[in-house]
Formats: sequence, C-alpha cells, structure tokens
Amino acid sequence: MSLPNKSNEKSNLLITADQEVETSAFTTKLEDFVNWSRKNSLWPLPFGTACCAIEYMGVVGSHYDVSRFGAEVVRFSPRQSDCMLVLGTVVEKMGPVLKQVYDQMLEPKWVIAVGVCASSGGFYRAYHVMQGIDEIIPVDVYVPGCPPTPEGIIYGMMKLQEKIKKGGIVRARDRHKVTGK
Repeated sequence: MSLPNKSNEKSNLLITADQEVETSAFTTKLEDFVNWSRKNSLWPLPFGTACCAIEYMGVVGSHYDVSRFGAEVVRFSPRQSDCMLVLGTVVEKMGPVLKQVYDQMLEPKWVIAVGVCASSGGFYRAYHVMQGIDEIIPVDVYVPGCPPTPEGIIYGMMKLQEKIKKGGIVRARDRHKVTGK
C-alpha cells in the first residue's frame, strides 16, 4: 500500500481552484455594477389620480407580473421609492402636492408620465388641468395611451431601465452641473 503524494494533491487542488475562479468570477466597473443594481431594483411610487391607475393595478397583478423587472416593491412613501409613476390627470391644485412628493424622494429618482393626461393634459384643454407634468417636475419616460395598456406601462418601465443601465441620466435642470454653463 502506497502513501498518498501530498504535493500532487496540492497541485490538483490549485488547478481546481484556478478553474473555479475562471468560470465563476467576473470583473466590472463599479459604475456599471451600481447601474445594474439600480436598473433591476426599481421601487415605484404610484401617484394615481384617474383611470391610468387602474391599468397600473393590472400591471402589478399576476397576469403581467411587473416583478419580473424588479419593480414589485410598490411603496407609497416617497422616502422609500426611487421611481414615481404619475398615472392620470393632474389638476392645478394637485400640482404643488405632486411637486412636494417628488421633492421628498431621495436621489437618484426617476419619473414616468403614464397616459396622455399626465403627458400633455389629454383631452382636457381647460384652465384647471395641468398640460403635462413636465411643467413642474422632470420626466424621464412618457407612456402614451388613454388609458395605456399594461404592456405599454411595462414597455415604459423597460425604457427607463435602459436609460438607467446606460447611466448618467442628465436632466435639463442638472445640465449646468455637467457642462459648467
């Protein structure tokens, strides 16, 4: 009976460890990793005022299952969310409330205007309806429709994820910080 060769066991162990590192480790830039994690963990704050909010309820249901995109943690507190979905008509009296809720959200924060009423005032061409929420808060993605389909809302969230993945979403209000102008 022969004794096991210790040096041979160690070299086999090192080869196995090297192979394991080659197959299971990866390298990336920190910015890319942070953008990847932000993209896949959106915590939406639905600001629903009309029929678009009903369509959003369908999106978070089991048929469309927005959790596939990392957005299932719906928060109704602005300090716990990073993506505001404005769903429906915003009247002039509601504008300051929307702005206050937006200001309470922590950075980074994103806004999706869902439906034509949030995007452009819809068919309400009256003094009391705000003609697009971009008058008071910056909007990253617009979802058309009256009301938009659940697929349209999911598509808007996917477009926002693409923007987040690219990184460096510079809004008009922040452009002077980047360019120095």
